[in-house]
Amino acid sequence: MEIRIEWTYKIPKGPETNFFSEEMPAAMALVIAEDLERNGRSKNLHFVDRFDSSWTIKEMKVYLKGIETEPHNVIVYFDGGYERLTRSAGLGCVIYYEQNGKSYRLRTNAIVDRLSSNNESEYAALYFCLQELEYLKVHHLPVRFIGDSRIVINGMADEWPAIEEQLVSWTGRIEEKIVELGIRPEYELIPRKANAEADKLATQALNGIRIAATSEIIA
Repeated sequence: MEIRIEWTYKIPKGPETNFFSEEMPAAMALVIAEDLERNGRSKNLHFVDRFDSSWTIKEMKVYLKGIETEPHNVIVYFDGGYERLTRSAGLGCVIYYEQNGKSYRLRTNAIVDRLSSNNESEYAALYFCLQELEYLKVHHLPVRFIGDSRIVINGMADEWPAIEEQLVSWTGRIEEKIVELGIRPEYELIPRKANAEADKLATQALNGIRIAATSEIIA
């Protein structure tokens, strides 16, 4: 989770002013905040996430302790590939997450039939990723969803509402699953070249190559 620190700095018997930091990982923010508190000149110190939720130092410690053994700092890349002749879609999903002090990457794909367009395959890929998050037991956390489909990213961010019947249906299923998992989604559009990993998985699925692998990321 990315958060910023906000605090009031007061000079003894002098003026005070407000400061805020750039966004940073929650664990790093907690270390810096504790150091700020030790100097005795900071007050009203709290953390603010991207959803404008506010946390005290005590609340942040409890939160970080609670998620330590569960997947967190989750980033999802998704992509869908469509074969018009067979009406089949390959779904690619890459999930980066941390758990028990280690970093992991999950790569998986799937193939589905009877879809009507490439846009529908992109929505199906996003829903597929949500199912994988459910298997990982990711819940009640902010999650970044990254893809190269402008229609899906802008549609889920309510910038371009879906109007096609099939896409509206997928939007509803996705939003329902997000609510069920308690996920706070963030959507990010990237160029196709930057989404090569998920794209390759989608292509492999269309070619009959099934992938399901989780590996530890060694720094």
